[in-house]
Amino acid sequence: MNALRAVRRLHAPLPLRRSFHTSQIWLAGHNKWSKIEKRKGANDIKKGLLYSRTYREIALAVRSGGSADPEQNNALAAVIKRAKSQGVPKENIENALKKVSGENGKGDTHLIFEVMGPGSVGLIVECLSDNPNRTVKFLNTLLKDHGSRLADVKFLFKREGRVKVALNPEDDNAAREKLLDIAIDADAEDFEIEYSADETPSAMVFKCPHTSLHKLTSALTAPGVGRELLNSELVYAPIEPREDIDEQTAQELDELVEAIEELDDTLRVWTTAESVV
Repeated sequence: MNALRAVRRLHAPLPLRRSFHTSQIWLAGHNKWSKIEKRKGANDIKKGLLYSRTYREIALAVRSGGSADPEQNNALAAVIKRAKSQGVPKENIENALKKVSGENGKGDTHLIFEVMGPGSVGLIVECLSDNPNRTVKFLNTLLKDHGSRLADVKFLFKREGRVKVALNPEDDNAAREKLLDIAIDADAEDFEIEYSADETPSAMVFKCPHTSLHKLTSALTAPGVGRELLNSELVYAPIEPREDIDEQTAQELDELVEAIEELDDTLRVWTTAESVV
């Protein structure tokens, strides 16, 4: 489940004898301005999406790590480092930390919704809202539009910890085996290797009991191991991932998940479907 602006001066038209030509030059300038405005608008949207995603990642890291202090929360430190590298202003990061920790007196409410989706696929929707009534209203309307409803489905999931660390380019099989041994000693139960576009191993994802998330995260980032932490979080993993979903149901489910994720209050969406977990 499952998972990332400039203004250019316009030159005044040169005085010409025929108004027809003057009109042409003005229109060209106006068109140039329109293109700049559209480009600026698109960039503003991208920035807004980046800031929203950063807030959600900070909120999730604080909830998973149990602390709004990056010195005490490795997952949060990784999120902040990534946000800074992506150009998120320091003020935005500090405001997000204050909001999720309730320091500004306006702490949001953490909400969990259980949903029965297309093809009887179960979903868990994790939200953070400053107005729970509004969130419930919007979500109910959205679910109705997509032929879905709130229902008891949490029994289809288990709480699980997942830690993702980067692999170094020089890592060979022996190095990965050593990393795996360290993870197993810290309660890791399973792992996956992710590959880059050139098919070289780029990261390892470890799964562990939810109570061992901090232990595993600390072990993989400890001095002497020194792996870059890409992600550390608590997830809702399907107990038995659904693999019997037809193409139409999969499309309807993808549309539902996308619509839910577009809600401002949504943090994460988990499903029992193998294709969108």
